[in-house]
Amino acid sequence: MAALLAGLTAALTLSACGVPPSDVIQAGEPASGMFSPGAKPSVPTVIPVYFLHKGDLTPYPRKIGDPGDFGAVVRLLFDGPSTSEAVATTTELPRLTDTPDVTIGGDNTLSIQLPEDVPPLSHLAMRQLVCTVAHVALPSAALPADTNRDGAAAAPPVDAQRSPVHTSVHVLGDGWTMTQSDSSCPDPLKP
Repeated sequence: MAALLAGLTAALTLSACGVPPSDVIQAGEPASGMFSPGAKPSVPTVIPVYFLHKGDLTPYPRKIGDPGDFGAVVRLLFDGPSTSEAVATTTELPRLTDTPDVTIGGDNTLSIQLPEDVPPLSHLAMRQLVCTVAHVALPSAALPADTNRDGAAAAPPVDAQRSPVHTSVHVLGDGWTMTQSDSSCPDPLKP
């Protein structure tokens, strides 16, 4: 009986503190996941993905979470034009059944190992692939606001300028290989 009396006294004391009762208050999404103070959240970046418009390589802007994930960039390209782009755009690239392995070497060479069932790429397909990954591999790929018409960051002082750096792409298939430079790629800022 003493325990019941003590509980009743505590309940009356707490209800008399002047705070009115309320229903559940909605205040947005509940907290989820863990955040490390050193980790930066991924911000989508716009990259040029090359498809064919009337037979010419044409860059189309695509958002990607991590432009440094070359496998995701290659997969995005091989997925082809979006439904709205497909009205006027085509691709020479086949659909992939598996994710390619992509590595980058210190000599500006990207190596792309395609799944076993991919036949050798046509010249246009190879150019689509080379131009897309080469623009992403270069620091200017994110197309910041201070870019020049050639997609490069604003020019440094004349004494700091160097000759342009080109990226080479080496594609490996089942029994075939192809290598091509990005030197003939069109300007990613042209529509």
